[in-house]
Amino acid sequence: QTTTSMAGDGDEPTLDARTKEMIEGFLGVPLDKNHEFWNPPPLTPEQEAALEDAKRRAEACVGLDGFAETLLHKDSHVSFVKKSSEDKDAIEYVLTDHLRLSGMYWGLTSLDLLGKLDVVNAEEIIEFVQKCWVPEVGGYAPCVYHDAHVLYTLSAVQILALFDRMDLVDADAIAKFLKSLQREEDGAVMGDEWGEIDTRFAYCALSTSTLIGKPDCIDRARIVKWIDACKNFDGGYGSDPGGESHAGQVFTCVGGLALCDAVDKIDHLFLGWWLAERQVKAGGLNGRPEKLPDVCYSWWVLSSLCIMGKMHWIDQKALARFILSAQDEKKGGIADRPDDEPDVYHTFFGLAALSLMGFPGIKQIDPVFALPTYVCERLGVMRTAPDGSVEGRT
Repeated sequence: QTTTSMAGDGDEPTLDARTKEMIEGFLGVPLDKNHEFWNPPPLTPEQEAALEDAKRRAEACVGLDGFAETLLHKDSHVSFVKKSSEDKDAIEYVLTDHLRLSGMYWGLTSLDLLGKLDVVNAEEIIEFVQKCWVPEVGGYAPCVYHDAHVLYTLSAVQILALFDRMDLVDADAIAKFLKSLQREEDGAVMGDEWGEIDTRFAYCALSTSTLIGKPDCIDRARIVKWIDACKNFDGGYGSDPGGESHAGQVFTCVGGLALCDAVDKIDHLFLGWWLAERQVKAGGLNGRPEKLPDVCYSWWVLSSLCIMGKMHWIDQKALARFILSAQDEKKGGIADRPDDEPDVYHTFFGLAALSLMGFPGIKQIDPVFALPTYVCERLGVMRTAPDGSVEGRT
């Protein structure tokens, strides 16, 4: 699929007829640069004044000036995460066996962002992670006695990276496992030997291979081509070609393209607009049109905008207020939205989004690897620059 071009642009590439028809139907005007829609009259003085006022109000929405560190119940969140990992009789613990390593990654990274990773027993955690290793496959399972999967292989590597124990990673075996998951016919990545494909798995393979220092174990050019095939007319991405645009999938595709130095494949204007439209009146973000806001999308949307250099396209102060309002003041933790039950998943993604916005008292997180930037620096992988841009990707 070629890049967008209007009729009359000379030798520039044009869209295929079907895609052009879809975009024109979406916009309600033809893609003809001579059409009056694309040639509006000059602004009147009143319109110029209104535009300047809008710019001033937009600039006031960027950054979290005036937000005190005390607005975040840090000690309560640390206690909540720690208790969640210790209460093995809780129904939530029992029912999450199938995603145990990812749950551990969310909780541990939350603690690290709050500067409290030392409240857990590192050796005990590392021992459990290594019990999830499946040597005959070369990947990690979500829990002991489960099958190895690319999702939990990434979670295991992320956990070991947090504790600076990458010496325990069998990089060659994992590289072989990742290579075995890439399909020959289209470059898509399977989650495990059973063959399911998803843009999440492509991102996990790209992130894992980079973190272990084996980026060439998979064919990145073919993954880029497959991710590009998952792009929709609105600029968003689905789980596979033809899948509905979804903010979670957008992160996996934008992050994956960033890891391949291929952000030029993103339709920055359309996708930036689509992501900005995810912010609702309550200040929170949803994952698809007409859905309720959810704290987890604070990360999926904001990290994508960060990689694209467009975090200023949303009202950051309103988003921060929404996340803070979803805190449980009594037992700690952050819920999907105000007055719901908190969980480790939403606690992590809420803290991660606040970190991206520079909330005081939270360590800086990398928008691509979803790890504290000091960990990315230690590993020598691409990371977020001090000015918020993503080195090597923008």
